[in-house]
Amino acid sequence: MSNRYSAFAVARHALQPDLPWPRAWTSAEPKKSYDAVIVGGGGHGLATAYYLAKNHGLTNVAVLERSWIGSGNVGRNTTIIRSNYQIDGNTQFFEHSLKLWEGLSHDLNFNCMVSHRGQIVLAVSLVQLDTLARKGNIMRLNGIDAELLDRGEVMKLLPYLDYSNDARWKIYGALLQRRAGTARHDAVAWGYARAAGRLGADIIENCEVTGFVMENGKATGVETSRGTINTGKVAIAVAGHTSHVAAMAGLRLPVESHVLQAFVTEPVKPMVDHVVSWGAELFYLSQSDKGGLVFGGHIDGFNTYTQRGQFPKMQSVVECAVSLMPFVSRLRLLRHWGGIMDMTPDGSPFICKTPVRNLYLNGGWCYQGFKAAPASGWTFAHTIANDDEHDLNRCFSLDRFEKGGEMDEYGLGNWTYKQ
Repeated sequence: MSNRYSAFAVARHALQPDLPWPRAWTSAEPKKSYDAVIVGGGGHGLATAYYLAKNHGLTNVAVLERSWIGSGNVGRNTTIIRSNYQIDGNTQFFEHSLKLWEGLSHDLNFNCMVSHRGQIVLAVSLVQLDTLARKGNIMRLNGIDAELLDRGEVMKLLPYLDYSNDARWKIYGALLQRRAGTARHDAVAWGYARAAGRLGADIIENCEVTGFVMENGKATGVETSRGTINTGKVAIAVAGHTSHVAAMAGLRLPVESHVLQAFVTEPVKPMVDHVVSWGAELFYLSQSDKGGLVFGGHIDGFNTYTQRGQFPKMQSVVECAVSLMPFVSRLRLLRHWGGIMDMTPDGSPFICKTPVRNLYLNGGWCYQGFKAAPASGWTFAHTIANDDEHDLNRCFSLDRFEKGGEMDEYGLGNWTYKQ
């Protein structure tokens, strides 16, 4: 019980405000060698360290983060979790991730604030409604919950949308996944860091990887801003900087980096009970616990490593919000931010071995990184520990384009609502 945060602990700190909260994890000093080194201290890297220890007994592991835990994409997203996919491979993978989300707070003994509020994908044409029906049928055939809603059912669930004759885009129906929802992104990073650290992993912040140590075509260590670290296995999980870091190991990846902006308004009374996605354009919206409307759209259409967005994309996303929910025009934007997306040609990730022995890759997540973190860590840990892919990530290989095995989720149906 001493390790649990309870109402008594909160009351104790309220009565003694000068009493410091204990650190959730210990920021360790790097050792000279480890059994495995994970480059990247985001959601995927931390989850990998946790599942390496929990599932495979591999505890002599270091997670190297060039800044602080939670400074990258795991702290720069719109917190959505779901498994409404339709390509074989993606369907099973993201459903496994959603099942892990359902028990994550209990598993980590840390409140990740998972909210299964449901996601509704709106159709703005009869063709889109047919496409959503097909997606829903595929989901149900794979044991995933899905409900097709007509216009009247959508109006009952989402009365605040624009259903008038003057609406720019008429709503014909929607696809509902009730188990989808949101999770607190910072809490996820902290929870995985805390759990991995307690199982023996070293969480090393402010430690930038500057190169890889190679011997006879094999990765044997990493060069860092805090010295050389030798290791038996090296894993890359650095989100938007995947191509840049992989290039240090001599790998040229089919990955581009773009900025993806997100926005939050001033707080309003609770009204948006679901995650809402719109079929007229890539647009998604939910309401935070503080009352702000959190929403986002498509990536900015140029390559960049900056976390600062551009005004034209801000304008188009806000136009989507106002077209769908006209009252949003009266709200003030509280803040906006950007995360760096590592975009692949087919919209699906890489979780695999690489041509360099003992070097493993986790990247290319496009819009899907946060929701995938539990299954990504689970399968990546299996790949590292066994030097062989798990059945759930075997399709996410680097050579799938060469072999004609593209996982084109974006092209197959996400013109209806892009991921």
